[in-house]
Amino acid sequence: MSCVDASGAQVKPGSNVEDFLAIDRGRIHALTGPISIDGAEPGDVLEIHVLQVEHQGWGWSSVIPGMGFLKDQFREPFLFHWALDREISRSLEGAVVPLRPFCGVMGVAPAEDGEFRTRPPGPFGGNMDVRELCTGATLYLPVLNPGALFSAGDAHAAQGDGEVCINGIECPADVSLRFRVHRQQPLSGPLIESAESRSPDAPADAWIVVESDTDALQAARSATLRMIELLIARWSFAPVHAYLLCSVAMKLRISQVVNEPMITVSAAMPKCVLPSRKMF
Repeated sequence: MSCVDASGAQVKPGSNVEDFLAIDRGRIHALTGPISIDGAEPGDVLEIHVLQVEHQGWGWSSVIPGMGFLKDQFREPFLFHWALDREISRSLEGAVVPLRPFCGVMGVAPAEDGEFRTRPPGPFGGNMDVRELCTGATLYLPVLNPGALFSAGDAHAAQGDGEVCINGIECPADVSLRFRVHRQQPLSGPLIESAESRSPDAPADAWIVVESDTDALQAARSATLRMIELLIARWSFAPVHAYLLCSVAMKLRISQVVNEPMITVSAAMPKCVLPSRKMF
């Protein structure tokens, strides 16, 4: 897949803040897709193995008035350009930013009929902004329509948990994916098998459940409950033992706080804690 940047290819190297403020906001999150998966039917699980995500050497980040986690403190528009080496960027003086490109949006078509903006994530995946979806990761999504109708885009060369200013390093990217369908398997929302760790910035290999809600605490509760259910169903833990294990080993993190009104929370159980197994 060839994915344009989050602006829909409107921001370019050399664009200034005036150019940025004049872009067509209706083209934000221009996605590549949908891809129809032969034979996929509602009730199936779509496995998406991220073979490779490659940036194209350049990216941008911005501050947009009225948006972002600290919109009351940062009110002036701002545009910053990043030059990207293969694994790092030194564009922000005084910092060396490690790069782990991933698609901020990866999802199937929602179950409901209608036309939807891409900003709110949900059980279908979508604009999750979970930075673990880099090269080597596997994403599992419930199939909600015939053919699944998978789309992706909004690539980030790097992003912190929260994506607090409303952007990661937004960039165009070349993305290679492999799909597999698992017939009639129960899955209520996105599940991630993270890539093998290769740097101190990368979290440990983990099983990760992803939940989004307008209430951050409810999203955290839902993610915790889904992890408990996963431990019960796949590893045969007693419910109370699964609850205890989550309390002592699970990593509960905010993945994004800026796709208002939805907050996304990830609950990660390191693989080293559990016996090795395939999920489907």
